[in-house]
Amino acid sequence: MGGNSVLLEKQVNVDKKPIVTWEDPAVALGTTRHEFGEYGGINMSIEASATFTVMEPKTMHKLFTGELGPSQDFFIYSRHFNPTVMNLSRQIAALEGTEAAYCTSSGMAAISSVLLQICNTGGHVVASSRLYGGTHALLSHFLPRVCNITTNFVDVRDHEMVKEALVKGRTKVLFLESMTNPTLTVANIPELCRIAHDKGVKVVVDNTFAPMVLSPARLGADVVVHSLTKYISGGADIIAGAVCGPASLVSSMMDLHQGALMLLGPTMNAKVAFELSERIPHLGLRMTEHCHRALVFATRMKKLGLKVIYPGLEEHPDHTLLKSMANQNYGFGGILCVDMETEEKADELMNRLQNYTQFGMMAVSLGYYETLMSCSGSSTSSEMNEEEKKMAGISQGLVRMSIGYNGTLEQKWSQFEKALVGLIYDGMVV
Repeated sequence: MGGNSVLLEKQVNVDKKPIVTWEDPAVALGTTRHEFGEYGGINMSIEASATFTVMEPKTMHKLFTGELGPSQDFFIYSRHFNPTVMNLSRQIAALEGTEAAYCTSSGMAAISSVLLQICNTGGHVVASSRLYGGTHALLSHFLPRVCNITTNFVDVRDHEMVKEALVKGRTKVLFLESMTNPTLTVANIPELCRIAHDKGVKVVVDNTFAPMVLSPARLGADVVVHSLTKYISGGADIIAGAVCGPASLVSSMMDLHQGALMLLGPTMNAKVAFELSERIPHLGLRMTEHCHRALVFATRMKKLGLKVIYPGLEEHPDHTLLKSMANQNYGFGGILCVDMETEEKADELMNRLQNYTQFGMMAVSLGYYETLMSCSGSSTSSEMNEEEKKMAGISQGLVRMSIGYNGTLEQKWSQFEKALVGLIYDGMVV
């Protein structure tokens, strides 16, 4: 669809200045065009139509040949382009500093669609060995079986290993997470992009753990993907994803005849897009508080003698790297990990934190206003075998905590201390 690329550029920035020049994503969000409602309401209307009418029979033909399209305010079918979803896409593109974006029904839909679009059958991917369990399973089991797309998993901290794994002319994608799930390793995005681009390989970065904190496109990444379910939603009530990148890529993914998003159909509902669009303006405020509390709690937990993993702590091996890449004033992320060494101790800690003191909830996912806790090895990383977990640095007792902001900080810390005192009294923590 020839007109779509033009439209997507207009969506992101009406004055033609590339958003990627902004160093603060909040500034970029402030430049996006505001959509008003049909009758002048300050909030946009929801375009709930699945299909769109035309006034002349010949217009339908022009729509399907690409002569007419959303750039001229002509729409065909909401699996292709929907005005409400496009408005959210414009906001997400501004957030990540990319030319374009398009929103999907889930984060995994975004990841799988990008990989299928970029990689031909028989293609090759190099990926971080430290990935969310679902992504790891997609790359290690599903794509090789269904599409003959193979993956080499590497430690992306070892740049020589990455160089050796990338095969010029064969490898299509280097896939990594900006901040790994769950072990909070931080990728050196600028250097990894340089290495990949030297071999003609595109870099796809999952930035789910670090919206506002990191801007991978500004650091050199070609494509940024998100599970919007997490921080960007913030309410643990929506499943959604996004693909952010060049307008040419997004247009190709929406192509009527060859686009992965168009043909596989991981379509976002317009009502979901409206809900998410209303939450984007306060994302920066939410992230700032998530990150602030995570740093305070990590610092205090460490003083109590717990084994804490958090990149905001100076002793974290990636602390200096993260500081050099991070956007100013947002912190170091809202996730921390406490390594209790055994699953038994991890389970007992979470049990007391939820059922005795109400510090948080035992649940997967992240970015909620309440603290969410899970033992990663037996939950979100359970798709990995023991060797793969060891390679990823996931111990049996690793508790991932997505730190919320409900209640006061001191109230929540008091609840944590009470739970820990009970563990010490019972001899579970020495």
